[in-house]
Amino acid sequence: MKKLFLIIGAPGSGKTTDAELIAAQNEAITHYSAGDMFRAEVASGSEQGKIIESFISKGNIVPIEIAIKTIVDAIKRAPTPVVIIDGYPRSKEQMEALDNYLTPDHQVELVNVIEVEVSEEVARDRVLGRARGADDNNEVFDNRMKVYTEPLQLIQDFYGQKSMLTKINGERSIEAIVEEMNTFILSKI
Repeated sequence: MKKLFLIIGAPGSGKTTDAELIAAQNEAITHYSAGDMFRAEVASGSEQGKIIESFISKGNIVPIEIAIKTIVDAIKRAPTPVVIIDGYPRSKEQMEALDNYLTPDHQVELVNVIEVEVSEEVARDRVLGRARGADDNNEVFDNRMKVYTEPLQLIQDFYGQKSMLTKINGERSIEAIVEEMNTFILSKI
């Protein structure tokens, strides 16, 4: 059975970097970024990739059926027993769809959801400072932040009620954040 950890956080919270570093330190852990999985599909030029591109280019959420299929397939194919996915879920519907899928599925166990907390000001400075692509500008950042914060309370409540939500301060050094997150993940596997 695969053990799954989800890492959520605002755009620019550092969730992808944190997860990459943890996976690099642990042979038993594979990291996938929901965004990277979607971008890879876009780069493939497939019809599904074109649909995904029409959503992510505007900072919007990828449709649930496409997202769940992409993510669950990746978890099951992962070469390790532990998988970290960052950037998912990003809506109540995604959260419920994933939960409905995982509940009867005995191949994947959701262990915990880790929220990397940063202020909007820190997130904006980081995203606009890195400017990796066409989607890194104020207008798209504002939309991405709104898309992230609108369902956040519901997501926190849902996983909190299941005792599956852990919050980590993302405004410290990368080393401190990764050490805390890594120690926590290892304590759960």
